[in-house]
Amino acid sequence: MAFTIVTVAEMKFMAGENVDATGDVTANHQFLHDYANAYISNLLKFDLLTEWTNLTANYKILFSEYAARFAGIELIRYNPAGYTDGIEAENMIKIHWQRLLDIQAILEDSSVQDFQGTNT
Repeated sequence: MAFTIVTVAEMKFMAGENVDATGDVTANHQFLHDYANAYISNLLKFDLLTEWTNLTANYKILFSEYAARFAGIELIRYNPAGYTDGIEAENMIKIHWQRLLDIQAILEDSSVQDFQGTNT
């Protein structure tokens, strides 16, 4: 299934090869896409889906990475039993979480918010 912000392949890549198949389904992918979109849109006060086609490739990649990592965390958390051990799942989540924080800091920086048309 195709989504606007992130692909299923990106979600699966971030979740890793040991993701539990019972949680890695289309319905959950839709929820995760929508949750990430809502969070980013509210964080930035910017309608991401409506404005998607107007964004440059660099911003799209950043938003896609954020959504993919968010989805990866949630797919891992759904059932981490498939991972080698709890530490593997936890480490993957920590890596994704740190990158989410890094991306959020970039997006909240007013000097990069020109995608909103507010800076010249």
